[in-house]
Amino acid sequence: MPTLTDLHAVNRPLSSPERLVDQTALHAVFQPVIDLARGKVYGHESLIRGPRDTDIQFPDALFALAQRQGRVVELERVAARVGAASYAAQRGCAKLFVNFGATALLALARQNPVRPLASLLADTGIDASQLVIELTEDDPGPGSDDLGRVLRQLREQGAMLALDDFGNGYSSLRRWAELQPDIVKIDRYFARDVHLDARKMQALRALLDIAEAYGTRLVAEGIETADELGAVRDLGFHYAQGYFLDRPALGVNHHLNQATLEVLEHRQVAVYPPSGPVAHNNHHVDALRVDAPPVLPNTTNDAVVALFHQTPALHAVCVVDTASRPLGLINRRDFMDRYTQPYHKELYGRRSCEPFMRADPILVERAQTLDEMTALLLSGDQRYLTDGFVIVDDGRYLGLGTGEQLVRAVTEVRIEAARHANPLTFLPGNIPISAHIQRLLDHGKPFTACYGDLNHFKPFNDEYGYWRGDQMIRLLAEVLISQCNARRDFVGHVGGDDFVILFQSEDWQERVERMLEEFNTRAALLYDETARAFGGIEAEDRQGYLAFFPLTTLAVGAVRIQPGSYQRPEEVASAAALAKHAVKQRGVGLYIEESANAGPAAA
Repeated sequence: MPTLTDLHAVNRPLSSPERLVDQTALHAVFQPVIDLARGKVYGHESLIRGPRDTDIQFPDALFALAQRQGRVVELERVAARVGAASYAAQRGCAKLFVNFGATALLALARQNPVRPLASLLADTGIDASQLVIELTEDDPGPGSDDLGRVLRQLREQGAMLALDDFGNGYSSLRRWAELQPDIVKIDRYFARDVHLDARKMQALRALLDIAEAYGTRLVAEGIETADELGAVRDLGFHYAQGYFLDRPALGVNHHLNQATLEVLEHRQVAVYPPSGPVAHNNHHVDALRVDAPPVLPNTTNDAVVALFHQTPALHAVCVVDTASRPLGLINRRDFMDRYTQPYHKELYGRRSCEPFMRADPILVERAQTLDEMTALLLSGDQRYLTDGFVIVDDGRYLGLGTGEQLVRAVTEVRIEAARHANPLTFLPGNIPISAHIQRLLDHGKPFTACYGDLNHFKPFNDEYGYWRGDQMIRLLAEVLISQCNARRDFVGHVGGDDFVILFQSEDWQERVERMLEEFNTRAALLYDETARAFGGIEAEDRQGYLAFFPLTTLAVGAVRIQPGSYQRPEEVASAAALAKHAVKQRGVGLYIEESANAGPAAA
């Protein structure tokens, strides 16, 4: 397998990391790119790694070293050959994505003006038709005319072109239009929590429209949850890539994991609008993640200083072990204050950074919600204000977060919830309810629209007061949510004691029946013993006469929505409201309107 040699400048003293690069073979890891429509692996991206257990094990540090020594072009070429040889040796049969900057591609063409890929792929076992050249965003290169000519040559040899990290760095619509790539990989920023962010949804829809106009296929990068995968699939993305689908690994994997298969095989429309605290808000702390390179304990203090200089916005650096588990944090301000003291560089510059880290950093799992993070804001441990916190996935390092980000995010979530959610239950209100109905109609999938209402709630509220009445409304919200599938079913609060449930679950009727049973049982406990013994209370009716009212119970009117039967959300809402009136008139727990032309059923 090719190795990277002579990376150092000729007359430059070698540091320990540079010697390791000279003497140790690089290796590639592979992360799959998934075809969402076919449910298969479309290809694998080759990602280079430096010598294990060294400062340059990870690509950021490896390329930073190459940059300092003016050998980035050489490193990119060797990285591609390492990946190609390893992929062929493992009988990789899908597309192979390899990363190149524009400068490296032009250098490749100068070496072999007629067949640029011939020397690159020589003796690797990979054919040019298997290759997808990913044009990286961090190297704009020279003018597009020269680059366009080289890319045409590469395509004539059978390779495909992809733009990497679109939406970040130098990637632009103009570059997309000029280079006409086969594939565009959308930066991970847009996929992160996309199911919770209407603006990101709109941006991705716009990019899909552009892709259709140019005949380009899109890859959603950075997919890290089932909800994100379901969202980009529903939007119409062709491909996806990310940790949820599979992590980079030495071995080439041609099979989808079970979690991915479950999302792709179940064609329900993803539930986007966030529910509030009562429904376990789905805003995750991973949305705050700063992608900051970690360091190993044997990293020198000089190397840490260089890292801080390269990334001025970095507030801290995480020290990890060889398994990527955090050991401590190096606070930028404290570290740099020490480093500027007299003789500190001379005494400690080449020593390990480990003594200067703060052990026992605040670790936060990426799946934690922002509601759960509120406890950190209120705790006595205020280190997050200066050091921030470390975001991990099952204990393994992912990135950093800052206290400022956390405070801002929690505040924004609360404000956004107040705009579109019912203030009593924090469930989505009329605007998100209508938006979700529209998405269900657009996707042409059958679903069930249910309208829930309480029988005899007004007499209860008059008798026991608004506080007990609010308690019953919150109880109803809790019961509805507990019986729904959070990934398939949507619960909204219209107002008062009116709720809407939009079911994609096939067992929706059984779920409604459980709602009826659980709510009716628990609601009775909100009455006093005398009322429960008599089965109700005496109170004034709407005409002011004393009357007997049974205990409050739940009534649900349901409409089965078939594809094409309704065109607008308000039509669905009206049909559900009519079903609610029907169930109230009949005095039953559940009334089902099968379709606009079918007869009703009651339960």
